[in-house]
Amino acid sequence: MEPPSDVIRHFHPVLPARALGKQPVRVQVAGFSYALFRDAAGRPAALADACPHRFAPLSKGKVRGDGRLQCPYHGWRFDAQGHGSNPSQPDLKHCDVKSFQVMERHGYLWLAHRDTPASAMPELGGDDYVFGGSFSSLFEAPLHVALDNFSEDEHTPYVHTRLGWDDPHAGEVEFEARNLDDHTEVSYLAPQRPAPLMKLLGVRDGDRFRNEWVVRFDPVHAQYTVSWEAPDGRVRPFVTRANIFFVPETAKTTRLHVFSFLRTPVALMRPLLPALARVAMLLTWWEVSDDARFIPTVADTPYSHKGMRLDKYDKPLVHQRRLMERIYFRQGAVDVAEPPAAVPLVREAVGG
Repeated sequence: MEPPSDVIRHFHPVLPARALGKQPVRVQVAGFSYALFRDAAGRPAALADACPHRFAPLSKGKVRGDGRLQCPYHGWRFDAQGHGSNPSQPDLKHCDVKSFQVMERHGYLWLAHRDTPASAMPELGGDDYVFGGSFSSLFEAPLHVALDNFSEDEHTPYVHTRLGWDDPHAGEVEFEARNLDDHTEVSYLAPQRPAPLMKLLGVRDGDRFRNEWVVRFDPVHAQYTVSWEAPDGRVRPFVTRANIFFVPETAKTTRLHVFSFLRTPVALMRPLLPALARVAMLLTWWEVSDDARFIPTVADTPYSHKGMRLDKYDKPLVHQRRLMERIYFRQGAVDVAEPPAAVPLVREAVGG
C-alpha cells in the first residue's frame, strides 16, 4: 500500500540533513511513514516505508554498498527510484515501491511527491537576511492545536518570558488581522518586557515589540518577522525572521521545523550578522520551547471552535481552519467540528 499524494504534494521539511548518514531514517507526515536514505553517491532519497513483499519497514533495513536500500526481513532491495528486486526469486516482477522527491535546502531534507515542481519550495529568507540556523521541536498535540497556538500572541505574558509584553501591559497591545483568500496576515505592537538577552540585538528598556506574520497552507507554515522600535519611533538595528513549518506526524503529534534569519539595515552592523543570527536563533528556540512545554496542557482541545468565547485576537483561527482544509488537505467544504479525514485519528502506518 502506498501513501496518498495529496498532503505530500507540498514540500515538507522532515529531517536535518546531517541526521541522515549511512543508515536509513524513518520520518512521518500525516500518519504515513517514509524511509529516507542516501544512495551510493550520497544523494538523499525517500521510499514509502513498507516493503511491497509483506510490508516490513524499510527504514529498519540497511543501505548496501551499491546504494540500494535492503529490506531487513527478506533482503529485497530498492534503488532511489523505488525499482526493486527479490534475491530469492530474481525473475519476480512488480517488486517496486513508491519513491518520493527529496531536496536539500538550508541544512534540511524536504520531502515531496515525485511530480512536485521545484518552484513549490517555500521561500524562507529573502532580501539581505542571514541564516542563523534551524531546529525541530516535537509538539505533543494535533496539528490544529499547534497551529492555533502560533496564530495568536495573547498567551505571550503567560507562556513566554522573553519576547513581547508582560501581564501589566496586556491592555496596551495594538493588533490587526487580515483574513485573505489563501493566507492570513497578523500584526502586533506592544511594550517589550525587560529581558537581558534582548540587549544583544540592540533592544532597550522601554522599546516596543513588533511582530508581523503571514500563515500559508502549501504546506502549513508561518513566517514571523520581529522588530523593535524606541519610544520616539526610531527602529532598532536588527530584524529577526522565523519560518515555522507545522508537520503533522500523527493524529496526536506535530513536528515543528524552524528556520531562523536576521538582517540589519545598518551597514556598520552587518559584519556582526553571522554571530548575532545565532543569538536570534537561540532566542527563537527558547520561545518555541516554552510553547512545547505548555502544549500538552491543551492537547485535547476540540477541533471545532464551537462553544468557545473567542476574542479579537482569535480572528484568524476559524478562517485558518477553512484554509487548511481547502488548500492543505484539499477537503473542500467540510464540517469544522471534525478534523479532515486526511489526518487519521489513530494510525501507526508503515506505508499507507
